[in-house]
Amino acid sequence: QVQLVESGGRMVQTGDSLRLSCAASGLPFINYNMAWFRQAPGKERTFVASFRWSAYYAEESMKERFAISRDNTKNTVYLQMNSLQPEDTAVYYCAAGAHLGRTVPDYTYWGQGTQVTVSS
Repeated sequence: QVQLVESGGRMVQTGDSLRLSCAASGLPFINYNMAWFRQAPGKERTFVASFRWSAYYAEESMKERFAISRDNTKNTVYLQMNSLQPEDTAVYYCAAGAHLGRTVPDYTYWGQGTQVTVSS
């Protein structure tokens, strides 16, 4: 049984940093492309970043504040988020897919999500 368990989300203030973690089990982690998506209230789930052999981001500007990484020895993927803004408020989801992709259907397995709230 595949499980993706996110952690690290909480309420922070504008300008703070957070590191999200996603621990995977039940799948050959090294063979999977791992991604982070986020879903703000009333909006669609959108791609943030992914990492298989290298990192990809939804927007070039996102590289300035976010960094995705993975530790294949721990079956864990991370999302370091700096200079957080209120518009970063969302539920952040971890996802695993066999191929590279930036859309929800590209990913087979999903975590339950972790809430990040940025207060102004």
